[in-house]
Amino acid sequence: MSTAIEFNHVGKQYRLGLVSTGTIAHDLNRWWQTSILRREDPYLKIGSVNDRAQKADSEYVWALRDIDFKVEQGDVVGIIGKNGAGKSTLLKLLSKVTAPTTGTIRARGRIASLLEVGTGFHGEMTGRENIYMNGAILGMTKQEIAAKLVEIVAFSGCERYIDTPVKRYSSGMMVRLGFAVAAHLDPEILVVDEVLAVGDAEFQKKAIGKMKDVSQGEGRTVLFVSHNMASVKALCKHGVLLENGMLKYMGGIQDTVDYYIGKGGSNTQNQFFDDPNQAPGNDVIRIKSMEILPNNGGSQLTIESGIKFRVKFYCYKPDAMLDINLKVSTLDDTIVFLVGSLLGEVGEKDSKRAEYTAEFVLTPYSINSGRYKVKVFFGENQKYVVCQGIEQGFEVETTMTDMGFSLGDLPGFLRPKNEFNISYKEF
Repeated sequence: MSTAIEFNHVGKQYRLGLVSTGTIAHDLNRWWQTSILRREDPYLKIGSVNDRAQKADSEYVWALRDIDFKVEQGDVVGIIGKNGAGKSTLLKLLSKVTAPTTGTIRARGRIASLLEVGTGFHGEMTGRENIYMNGAILGMTKQEIAAKLVEIVAFSGCERYIDTPVKRYSSGMMVRLGFAVAAHLDPEILVVDEVLAVGDAEFQKKAIGKMKDVSQGEGRTVLFVSHNMASVKALCKHGVLLENGMLKYMGGIQDTVDYYIGKGGSNTQNQFFDDPNQAPGNDVIRIKSMEILPNNGGSQLTIESGIKFRVKFYCYKPDAMLDINLKVSTLDDTIVFLVGSLLGEVGEKDSKRAEYTAEFVLTPYSINSGRYKVKVFFGENQKYVVCQGIEQGFEVETTMTDMGFSLGDLPGFLRPKNEFNISYKEF
């Protein structure tokens, strides 16, 4: 199997603030050195890594740095990582939206990209005209595009509006048509950013099915960025984990997801933020600490210990109707349960400017053994998210039952206690 995409020590650096060097003389010197003498830019310097949680000590930042890996033809690779890790920048470099600062990228074949809602579309042109324009950009003839037109329109579900200017499309319609165009115009490499999240559940399922067909049936290469680990695992064979613009891990998709969310990521059961100015949140809510504790006072989370979720936070907005929410999910983003509570009385705007402590307890034998993650977030008026909060992983272990032996791991999310009311009548 041949190599379809090759990243050779690729880096992308941006300068924060002004683009020029600050003086005309320096701008001219930069032009002379780089354009005429073909030398390195004398005004570039080593900048900070792309950690958005830290204040930069340099005016330069590396969105990507020393990215080096290969993708084989017909492979489906999931690009995962936190917001700001460099995932979209990597796809933009591959799609030639922007050029790398260092290194080289080699791609064999035509690339079709769906990076943002409406990518490659002209708002004043109709959906039909945009299909022909995108096909022409990919180097296809008018006859080749016409042969695919009916299939593209049918897949997008936009038949009624295909002769309407796309500026009147909703974001969901734009994504539907954009994906249909990208997937059906015979690209050797399909690049899809997380824009599919804009579509409805039915279309997401259909899009993932189409990407599987493109890769397995037609031998095309797919690069897929998403925060939905279930979709990534369902579609991809291999995974690439980016962290602060650098390649953190690469391997099979299950191993990569496990490394990201569990074993290689933040899997501590307690997080504390002593400095309110550095704590997660905003001018409404800032989180002081988040703890996941055995409710029986022990040292390990087990199916019979019970689990106590304790969140301490600062509230800076009095007289508002604020709420706190906990979402527990599996590592592939399947929701186990979600609970929420107002900070005050129902229907009353009675939050206080104060330090709050909120606790939620899962009783013993409520949840099965396994690896999970919990996310805390806050809302206002029971509708708007005012603070996304934080997320962390935890693991519940199997324990001995009251019968004196362990039943081991059982399937499912719930783990009811092994107690039956048994009666009999002799005959």
